[in-house]
Amino acid sequence: MCGIFAIFSSDGEPIGTQSFEGSKHSLRELAYRQSGRQRHRGPDSTGVVIVPEQGVAMVHERLRIVGVEMGDQPFVSDDGNLVLVANGEIYNYLEISAQIAKRRSGYKPKSDCHVILELYRDYGVDLLQLITGMFAFALYDKRSKELLLARDPFGIIPMYIGEDAAGNIWVASELKCLAACCPKVETFTPGEARFGRVGAMRRWRHFQQPWMDQLPSLPCDLSLLRTRLESAVRTHLHCDVHFGALLSGGVDSSLIASIATKIMRETNPSFRLKTFSVGLRNAPDFEAARHVAKYIDSEHTELVFEIDEALDGIRDIVYHLETYDVTTVRCSLPMLLLTRYIKSTGIKMILSGEGADEIFGGYLYFHKAPNYEEFHQELVKRVQQLHLSDCLRANKVAMAKGVELRVPFLDTSFVNYVMNIRPEDKIPGPLNEFKNEQKFRLEKFVLRAAFADEYLPDSVLWRQKEQFSDGVGYDWIDSIRRVATSHVTDEEFAQAADRFPFNTPTTKEAFYYRCIFEQQFPGEAAARTVVRWVPRLDWGCPEDPSGRAQAVHQINKD
Repeated sequence: MCGIFAIFSSDGEPIGTQSFEGSKHSLRELAYRQSGRQRHRGPDSTGVVIVPEQGVAMVHERLRIVGVEMGDQPFVSDDGNLVLVANGEIYNYLEISAQIAKRRSGYKPKSDCHVILELYRDYGVDLLQLITGMFAFALYDKRSKELLLARDPFGIIPMYIGEDAAGNIWVASELKCLAACCPKVETFTPGEARFGRVGAMRRWRHFQQPWMDQLPSLPCDLSLLRTRLESAVRTHLHCDVHFGALLSGGVDSSLIASIATKIMRETNPSFRLKTFSVGLRNAPDFEAARHVAKYIDSEHTELVFEIDEALDGIRDIVYHLETYDVTTVRCSLPMLLLTRYIKSTGIKMILSGEGADEIFGGYLYFHKAPNYEEFHQELVKRVQQLHLSDCLRANKVAMAKGVELRVPFLDTSFVNYVMNIRPEDKIPGPLNEFKNEQKFRLEKFVLRAAFADEYLPDSVLWRQKEQFSDGVGYDWIDSIRRVATSHVTDEEFAQAADRFPFNTPTTKEAFYYRCIFEQQFPGEAAARTVVRWVPRLDWGCPEDPSGRAQAVHQINKD
């Protein structure tokens, strides 16, 4: 995983020297400088390709995970006509490489993302139907002056697109590279592609599934569900560096750690996965994580943090996240501390459990869903907004410290299977009708039931959902809310609607984060890249996104 940056001239002609922040910059200097704002994403190398006669600059900030020796970008085709910058992992690249080698004898991929370049030579934009993984990329064809931009189906990898005053197109992994130079900027939609010359690019969805607008009717097969997730984890384990796993003590991260351990022990029976937890002293998650670590015999580390230590980083976390969403900010500060520690151990890739709550209906407010149709529609909405919350947090916080985070639950094939399961089997609470037997069932029941045999201790497998910001210690939410609120006077908050007519903050905590965001990313265009994560108020849920605020939450007791 890396950082990508590119500038494409509005007319395919050279871009002259520009004045920026009091200094004159050539195209190369400007591109290198702006890409430097996300250089934390690629601490191992920076690559630059300039096509000066066509006004194109492409920069890659690399974190070496796969193809360590040969994979530095930008990639340039053998004939010099195609240039690619790509961020992510293509999980089926070995199969694709074998197919390419049949057509071009002796072909060996420089890294997993190199197959994108080769596939474009053979299939053009249809390559998007052949790759599986998490990705965001920009590919430029010098001959036609056309560019192809694309992002993975669920937005696991971030990508922004902007337009400067001259109409030039800018692309970057993070908003901070574009905000000061582009009056127009937006989030690149997950599952979307754009192709053509600047000013004449066509847009389409390269990922479209029936479950997005139809009510599924497929009964859940627990055996198939288990096999599908195991397969997803297997594809996510390929890397050329040391890796570990986050272990919150919840069922999602615990299952990923357990499955990964079983797979690795197929070839190395003495393998011990390195697992990591974070929290305040005596956090609810710690005890559960210890049970799992002992059960799977992982090499486990707990990082205990103090409240003040995390609160110090509020401004930093808003800058790294590029959001003012309350839930995302709350969750991310402990995770930033943990990721920093993980990087210090020499680990560059970690597995995590993001995505399960969205595809299985794991959030506690889903207990309030009034019927199957609304439940499924809310799942679809949550999946389509993952790039604005969980995926955004997981990627940007980990990459802030140069660590790649992989999310097997969001494997494309696995998501498609789970989202095609009928909502009767997945809905939590009294409406659940798994195997046509209606009774009260815990959230993510089918996931838990699929792994009820020797994967996790029952105390964790059937543990109620704890949102990460709650599980690290209940005092954390109370403290960050109190401190943030203390920075906002009643008079300031009374003017919230006038100061922020778009996404008006409804609490002092939200107002405080919004003020920080505005200082770091001024302008309405930047503010509009953010969507707030709020439970369904029309279902009678409280606005506060904390899991503890939901009526179904039961505080775990010893």
